[in-house]
Amino acid sequence: MKERTKFHVGLDVHKDSISVSAAELGRAPARLIGKVTHDLNKLLKVLAKIGSAEQLHIVYEAGPTGFGLQRALKERGYLCEIIAPSQIPRRPGDRVKTDGRDCIQLAECSRAGQLSAVWIPEPGDEAIRDLARAREDAVNSRVQARHQLKGFLLRHDIRYPGKTSWSIAYYRWLSTLNFDAGATQTAFTEYWHTVEAADERVERLTKAPVASITGWRFEPVVRALQALRGVAAITAISLMAEIGDLARFSHPRKLMGYLGLVPSEHSSGERTSRGSITKTGNAHARRLLTESAWNYRFKARIGREALARQEALPESIRTTAWKAQLRLTQRFAALRNRGVQINKACVAVARELAGFIWAIGLQVRREEEQAA
Repeated sequence: MKERTKFHVGLDVHKDSISVSAAELGRAPARLIGKVTHDLNKLLKVLAKIGSAEQLHIVYEAGPTGFGLQRALKERGYLCEIIAPSQIPRRPGDRVKTDGRDCIQLAECSRAGQLSAVWIPEPGDEAIRDLARAREDAVNSRVQARHQLKGFLLRHDIRYPGKTSWSIAYYRWLSTLNFDAGATQTAFTEYWHTVEAADERVERLTKAPVASITGWRFEPVVRALQALRGVAAITAISLMAEIGDLARFSHPRKLMGYLGLVPSEHSSGERTSRGSITKTGNAHARRLLTESAWNYRFKARIGREALARQEALPESIRTTAWKAQLRLTQRFAALRNRGVQINKACVAVARELAGFIWAIGLQVRREEEQAA
């Protein structure tokens, strides 16, 4: 039988160092244990001096060091949680911030039950997420490369006579450009080659996630989500890699809150004031949902590509996707007719789209359990 937690341990984790503090049960202030280099064996020696693995509840903030430390401590029997930095209570008058103060605050807040732990993905889930984020970085790099090329052309007062940039016709037009000065021609060629290399990189990273999800535990949900309008393969894969198991949300509103799509609120007494969305939680998933929501500004229809994605899906999933499309297209149109600014209308639709994604995810899970 495991012993009851006796110490709450706060860690302030950096690339080169880890500050350690401990708070005993009760109301006594937490004490600073010390600082060690970022080495697991040295940290384990410090933790052993505080108490056994069953007696410690360890917390540290989510950061650039990832989940490696949490997984290593978990393998050794420690209860370790990673805390969302945005959910840590902050004192308005506290203007001194040090590593020691940070880990002491973590320990005391953990003892008081004031912290919210983040979801820890399994190594397989994290691998898919890394691949999806690598594609996102590649897309951003390509956008920058394209802007640099178009900026170069604008400086030389060269304008594309067509309508759509970065099409086959646009690339054909680029191949006809010629500059008198040799140095200018060299600069243009380098910009052009950078754009072409960025295109090839995005193409490779677009194919890689689709090939990598075979056998993934969320593969059935990824297939089902593609029945929704505006949710193709890459979007579905990225959403599941970022959100993880949809069943961990007991209600769709909790998923909406996790994605930061709910309005902020500051109410007191009889006055109720709501503002812009909170933008807490996972920014990558929120961006993907907002991009998908733009597709609902058009009338409801099922195109050729969407029909091909739905072909192998159960009738229940296709029915839910069609209900979602009818609901969200009407919602978008109604908001615009009321004079709501289009970006706000898009965010409102994205919030409801998250609810349909939650419903489809749980529907797939129920069908898998019935089949088993």
